[in-house]
Amino acid sequence: MELGWLLWGTAVLLLLHVLMELSPTVNFALRIGFYCLLCLVSSALAAAACLLINGGRTVKNMRIIRAVVRTFKYFFGLRFEVKGLENFKVEGPAIIVSNHQSVLDMMGLMEVLPDNCVQVGKKELMYMGSVGLIIYLGGVIFINRKSTSSAKMVMSEVAKTMVAENVKVWVYPEGTRNCTGDLLPFKKGAFHLAIQAQVPVIPVVYSSFTTFYNPKTKLFTSGKIKVEILPPIETKGLTSDDVTDLTDRCFSTMRETLFRLSGRPS
Repeated sequence: MELGWLLWGTAVLLLLHVLMELSPTVNFALRIGFYCLLCLVSSALAAAACLLINGGRTVKNMRIIRAVVRTFKYFFGLRFEVKGLENFKVEGPAIIVSNHQSVLDMMGLMEVLPDNCVQVGKKELMYMGSVGLIIYLGGVIFINRKSTSSAKMVMSEVAKTMVAENVKVWVYPEGTRNCTGDLLPFKKGAFHLAIQAQVPVIPVVYSSFTTFYNPKTKLFTSGKIKVEILPPIETKGLTSDDVTDLTDRCFSTMRETLFRLSGRPS
């Protein structure tokens, strides 16, 4: 009986391997399925560790989450080339902004995430089972993107908390995933927040994933991701009148860096 199950298991694995080699769609579906399963299982285990070690919701849990997620790259053959980590070493709080490409961004985030840093995410993430639980325990700040007034109130509270508790806040200014190899126009919330709190903006740019990951063409292979943390942009002395200029300046710098890292003409 045991030999029979072993033979059937081997046959199924061989069939899946052949299908993955022959069909990009099957390969994509299996790899994404495995990624989602890995996220759910790892989140449940990490949540238990967070509760045992730190007792509940706190930014300190990000250290545990970071350690777990950093192992994911080995399952998918991803390599990170990081430059500019010293630019995170600013005294006091800061706003970190980065481009947002896909569900794989979590791996890139955790590869460089500094200590005492929380993320801003959409409220819907709270309802994603163990994944929602672990990001809640990690101190992620949730906003309701459908309610502008609610989002502004949350961001106003974030400004106060950021300065009072000396934490950095990570924001995706595009507002949604964008796997085109370019940047979407930036929303101004992060830059309003930086000027309101008079803290620097630190841009982080990840090279385009399109050479190894593209949901439209069902591409998902191994690859290298270049990450560059750019020098902080000071906001001391700026006012709400400077938000547009700050947003445009950051967008232009990050777009130029994205094209350079991705080997694409600007």
